[in-house]
Amino acid sequence: MSVHKAISEHVGKQNKIITRFAALDQQREYYIEQALDLCRRGLPFTAEKINEVTAEINELSKQGIVPSRKFVTNEMIEEFASRTK
Repeated sequence: MSVHKAISEHVGKQNKIITRFAALDQQREYYIEQALDLCRRGLPFTAEKINEVTAEINELSKQGIVPSRKFVTNEMIEEFASRTK
């Protein structure tokens, strides 16, 4: 295998991880906004979907290319929602 081909494959794998991270991070932000909206309106909400995506992100981060994210609690959502009304 040529050095060029090996480098191309390595970069391709990294790009795939970064692309997946970006999609998951966007999905996580969407779920956070949903939970905040429900909380501000006094409706029931949960951090479950947020944390499912967070777990996937944190698995990707073990490869050292993308950052990890913190898990979110309902209390964190309530606190942020009360500060940003």
